[in-house]
Order: sequence, then structure tokens, then C-alpha cells
Amino acid sequence: MIFTLKSSYSQCAMCKAVVESGDVPLAEGVNNGISYLMVFPYLLIGGLFFALYRYKKNQAKN
Repeated sequence: MIFTLKSSYSQCAMCKAVVESGDVPLAEGVNNGISYLMVFPYLLIGGLFFALYRYKKNQAKN
């Protein structure tokens, strides 16, 4: 995911219409915002799996 992040920028239809005005810094900001919002679900799921892993490991140890 990290290696393809630069080439996988895209927007929804409404965001694309706003960004097509030609303002490059605005377009980069929208893409960075989308990437920023995309990270949190992965962090939450990763934290959940880590907690489950630790729970199962402690249950097997006891």
C-alpha cells in the first residue's frame, strides 16, 4: 500500500469536479486529505487484531 500510494490518488465525482478547476495545490491537498482519512480505519482494524492476538496468546499461556 505504501509503495503504490503515490500512483493511486483519486477522488469521488464531486471532489474531482472541484479539483478540475486547475488549482494544483488544492488538488494535492484534497488527495492528502483522502489519504489521511483512509489511514484511520486500517489503524483501528490493526489495533483490534493486535488486541485479539495478545488475548489469545495470554489464554494459551494460562
